[in-house]
Amino acid sequence: MLTTTSLPDINNEVKISEETIKEFRKKGHTLTRNLLNKEEAEVYHAVIRNAAEKYNTEKRKMEDRDTYGKAFLQIMNLWRNDDAVKKFVLSKRFAKVAADLLGVKNVRIYHDQALYKEPGGGPTPWHQDQYYWPVDTTNTITMWMPLVDITVDMGMLTFASGSHVNGSVFNYEISDESEEEFNKYVKDNKFEISRATTMNAGDATWHYGFTIHNAPGNNSNIMREVMTVIYLADDAKIAKPKNKWQENDLKTWLAGKPVGSLADSELNPLVL
Repeated sequence: MLTTTSLPDINNEVKISEETIKEFRKKGHTLTRNLLNKEEAEVYHAVIRNAAEKYNTEKRKMEDRDTYGKAFLQIMNLWRNDDAVKKFVLSKRFAKVAADLLGVKNVRIYHDQALYKEPGGGPTPWHQDQYYWPVDTTNTITMWMPLVDITVDMGMLTFASGSHVNGSVFNYEISDESEEEFNKYVKDNKFEISRATTMNAGDATWHYGFTIHNAPGNNSNIMREVMTVIYLADDAKIAKPKNKWQENDLKTWLAGKPVGSLADSELNPLVL
């Protein structure tokens, strides 16, 4: 049985190409292959699955959920409850990629999310993540890593390339309304729609907090198991909440720190 100390060490730094960095900043997203090797991915898959099953609170049947609830099972900030998951979330390997893509010396954890799209799970509507975040910077990034090999049919993350440049677009949470309005916005602005055809366990996509994205439903009979880590640039500060979701995030993920202060609570450690 693996102990926390015997888990694979994933703190070595990997160098990403200048082309990858340029693509990320232009399109608002990029893909890095083999960020975890096969053996590392298998171990951390088991670690995160065990924690997600333990802390998942969604007990409703699929037909009893709203659009958001049908899109995925969402289990958040596992690193605070599970020391094995903590090794994954605080990986310097991942954080260095995030910092290099953002062009900063260091990054802070905002929070993690296990996103499990069940067989038959619905689509994830178009949205912008940073609608939920009360921070004063656009230098935010999410790593989205499948823990199993996935195809488009399982709910591949899909991006509107270049959509991050205008910042916040609509005052919409993830919903049928956000899907309708963002869909029109994406078409009107002729953003290129981009997604991988396949991703292996241990590959990862990266996107800015304001990059518009969605995912199709899971039409397979396999659970789409994904782990995400959201990072903030090291100098990110608390902004005045603009909606009830940001008010909740300020309390939940930023420990209620004062507006204007650094986002440096114990929940938001520097990683490098």
